[in-house]
Amino acid sequence: MDLIADHISHHFGALEVLDDVSFTLRSGEVVAIVGPSGCGKSTLLSILGGLLQPSAGQAEWRGAPPPDSRNPLTFVFQDFALLPWCTVAENVEFPLLHANLSERERCAVVDDALRRTSLSDFRGAYPRQLSGGMRQRVGIARALGVRPAILLMDEPLSALDSQTRELLMEDFIRLLADGSMGAVYVTHNLEEAVRIADRIVVLSRRPGRIREVVTIPLSRSERGDIHAREQLLALQSDLWSLIREQAVEAEREVQHA
Repeated sequence: MDLIADHISHHFGALEVLDDVSFTLRSGEVVAIVGPSGCGKSTLLSILGGLLQPSAGQAEWRGAPPPDSRNPLTFVFQDFALLPWCTVAENVEFPLLHANLSERERCAVVDDALRRTSLSDFRGAYPRQLSGGMRQRVGIARALGVRPAILLMDEPLSALDSQTRELLMEDFIRLLADGSMGAVYVTHNLEEAVRIADRIVVLSRRPGRIREVVTIPLSRSERGDIHAREQLLALQSDLWSLIREQAVEAEREVQHA
């Protein structure tokens, strides 16, 4: 299933946020969205996921989702968005409660999602008993439970310490490795972008327009090799050179608002 951003523009009142953004996420592909603060990255993700109607243009998908997909587009949020009164297993099960599944089938789906995210031993724990990284794993497991065609990820690692972020980056790479899911990955972190994405859409300062689309010339498995580090750092440097001046301007705008 492909996800298409077709000439998307958006404004909130007189504030123009996005201007004529177009790109296609191909089936099984990972596209990262980067750009200065306030350039409309999260707004674009909300439009792609159907949470927000654009002022102009449209988001649509082409082709059918996998036959076992219960929710073709599924979000993974920065703030985990867990139900604090539910256990880990209950949080993962929650979006399945209105699916046409028996209790045994729901249990099997939950067990599989917990296994894939290394949470099986924590199924009875509550969110308050878990670290930030573990809570984010629960959010990922919940998303996997509905078997999406495309994950929409909004700064999923930004609230975590560097060690936890590195471990979860490896988890994302592993979960996306077989190409059964695609992803749109919004991030400020250029290292995450070059490690995870196949292509990177660079947005300008508000109103967000596409400045460049950068293709990563290495497979995700190749990027784990120590010899690829220099090439990845060079790509990060190139991305930063595209963003730096406008990022500084955007920061000044926020400070003087």
